[in-house]
Amino acid sequence: MSPITVYGIPNCDQVRGARAWLRARHIDHRFHDLRSDGLDAGRLADWLAQTSWEVLLNRRGQAWRKLDPARRALAVDADGATGLLLADPTLVKRPVLEHPGGLTVGFSEATYEDLFGARP
Repeated sequence: MSPITVYGIPNCDQVRGARAWLRARHIDHRFHDLRSDGLDAGRLADWLAQTSWEVLLNRRGQAWRKLDPARRALAVDADGATGLLLADPTLVKRPVLEHPGGLTVGFSEATYEDLFGARP
């Protein structure tokens, strides 16, 4: 199993960009589809030990915009955000990259170059 896992949904532009960047550089990784494979509480707890719930909760995406205002109001602390993220993993900011150096949320070529080197 690859020590690098990309978490996201396949039709997300940022996830597609991250996966294409890794493939172009022949960096072995696996993909975990948050929509079909879900997100378990243990994995989310691991992520929250490495970054904040504010970083993980995507408040700019379609899933957030479709969320009932009463449910959105729960996102005021880690407990509320955890409940939302477990109930609907598409609320996770994407991609989440687990790698030997830790956890990276979101995709930017510059960040990936720092992590893995720039050579294609």
